Formats: sequence, C-alpha cells, structure tokens
Amino acid sequence: MCTRIHRHGPVQVNGRRRPVKRKPTTITVPRIPHSLADFDRRGFRTDIPVARALLEGHARSFLDGFNIAAADWRSVHEGLREVSSDERGFAYEGAAMYAAIRDAATMGRAQAVSLLSSGPGDGYVHLIRVGTGWPYALVSRPPVAPVGSTPLLRWLGLDGGGFALAFFGGKARLRRFCSRTPTPAWAEKVAGCGRALWFIESAGVPAVCATIGAAPAAARPHLWSGVGLASCYAGGVEADGFAELAAACGDYWPHLAQGSIFGVAARVRSGVVPRYTSVGSRAVLDRDPATVANWSEQALAGIESRGDLAAYGEWKSRLRHIAGAHR
Repeated sequence: MCTRIHRHGPVQVNGRRRPVKRKPTTITVPRIPHSLADFDRRGFRTDIPVARALLEGHARSFLDGFNIAAADWRSVHEGLREVSSDERGFAYEGAAMYAAIRDAATMGRAQAVSLLSSGPGDGYVHLIRVGTGWPYALVSRPPVAPVGSTPLLRWLGLDGGGFALAFFGGKARLRRFCSRTPTPAWAEKVAGCGRALWFIESAGVPAVCATIGAAPAAARPHLWSGVGLASCYAGGVEADGFAELAAACGDYWPHLAQGSIFGVAARVRSGVVPRYTSVGSRAVLDRDPATVANWSEQALAGIESRGDLAAYGEWKSRLRHIAGAHR
C-alpha cells in the first residue's frame, strides 16, 4: 500500500490566475514494512535478546507512526493515541518523517509538521523535530521551520539525519561519516550516529565503547552525547550498565551527561517516564528525572527564542556545565 501526494497550483491566463486544469503531479510514498526494523536483517547485534527486543520494538513503533500518518495525516493524533504510551514518542518520530516528506512535496502548503506538533504533539516536540530530519539523512541542509516557543529544537533534525544515516548504513557508514572534516552541523549529525550505535549494538556497552574509542578524536564527544540520549530515552541496560557507560566515557562524561539530560527531559515532557529512564537519570546524573528536566529548562534562559545553530551549541554547553556542577 502507499500514499499519494498531489501537487498542483494556479497558472496565468490572460493576465489572470486560474486553477490548473491538467492532471496533478502524484508523488507516491510507500508504507514501510516492519521487516525494515529487523535487527538480524540490518546486521545489528542480536545476541543480547532482552535489549534487542526492546530496541527493535522501538524501531517498529517508529514505522507504525510513519504508516499511521501516511494512512490519515489529517487525523494523525487519533491514530497515534492507539500506540502504547511508552512507545508513542517513537511513533511521533516516525509520523514526523512522513510529515516532513509531505511538507516538502507540497512546498509547505500541507503544514503537516505544524499539525503534528499541535495539541497532543506538543508533548513529543523533541521526537517530532528528530523525525523531520530523517528525510535529510544524505544532504547537508537541515529543516528550517522552528517549532512553537523553542525554535532551538529545529536542530534536532540534524540528529535525526545522522541517526538515519547510521541506522541504514551500519557501522561502516558511521565510521566514514565520523572521519569527515568537522563542522557544527557535522557534530550534530555525529550525535545522531551515536544514538544509532546504541541500537546497532543492542545496548552492548563494551562494543559501544570500543566503537567510539576507535573513532576520530573529534567525533568522540558527539558520539557519547548520542549514546547518553539513546540510553536514557530508549533504555536497554540496568543501573550497572549505565554505571559502566559513565565510567568508560572518561573525560567525555560531560557529553554523555548532556545527551542523558536531553533523553530524560524528552521523556518528562511527554508525561511518561519509563523505569529505565529513571534508573539512567539517577545512575548517570545522580538526580531524579524531574530535576534533570528542570536543568534543561534552566539552560534555555536567554536563548530560548533564538533559532541559530550557535545558540543550540550554547544550550548543550550550558547543560554540560550544569551537570558537572552537580556531579
């Protein structure tokens, strides 16, 4: 099955604008099968069954969200409400990928991302912005539309692009991308690669640490940031696993902490905080999720209305400082 997006517009006739009579252009967006999330098919690690089942389930929820939006994007919140509360954030991320494609195909007229971000979507604004970046995995241009009162979140689209790049390209693609010349936008995509690495290795901490250790030095802090976000938002380890991450990252702990704050804050905003998020919050940051989420809000002071990449980097820098001050 597939969804078709029609595009047409007015033309000039004797100096007057009239609707186009010709058959509209049709863009076909195929539904995505669950098999695309199969870790064995993707070549991901499969010998940690509990973590694999959890993370693979998240990936399927992403695909469910995309397909729900493709089936009826105008009533998307109704369909997403049927997804279990723990998984709904991933479904909103998938729906955002579809919404971004639809907006691109209609030159913004559909306003599908805005619709998705309204109402219940406000609780999942972080995941929505990540999801809008998936279609941009292979290009350098990020989505530009700000979201609500926090335009800085637009840059999470770069993170989404990096995640998609590594999720579909595996560790080989991750290594090649990490070897590129560093730029601010590159750094945000590398963070997304770090999130994907958590899925690729099924939350296997030693393998995650080994991959980061073999990456170019410039990429390591951003990879650790992505791992922090993925581990606290998606789970896969218990307290000892989080402690192992915190010990193994060494001097990169502030970046692991910053990513962890992002993951915890996103869960708190949704109103659903799984047990593993609470465990990670206390194991890595030694604070409860509500306190950690408040750090994220504090760090936005004075820059919340800005939408430039430098301000986004400042936000993350402030979070590293706050985490270090409370260590």
